Amino acid sequence: MSEKNQTNNSSVISLTVGILSLFIPFIGLILGIIGIVFSRIAVKQMNNTNENGRGLATAGLICSIVGLIIQLLMVLGYVAYFSVSSYFTN
Repeated sequence: MSEKNQTNNSSVISLTVGILSLFIPFIGLILGIIGIVFSRIAVKQMNNTNENGRGLATAGLICSIVGLIIQLLMVLGYVAYFSVSSYFTN
């Protein structure tokens, strides 16, 4: 009888937080960083404990990085917009 391996909880958290970082404005910056951290923790835990979830951790890492980039571009866009609009009103 073969024993089923559990899915690593940190990899599930990484994927969840990574997806949320794509869609929640401004808080997505923090969520993206948290997702990257949890993804790295999950990979280290899976190497030690032989758990499943490496694909979830990888997907969480990718979503977190993409979400972080989108959020940074959005913040830069807001800064650029308000700096240009204040320039033309004065």
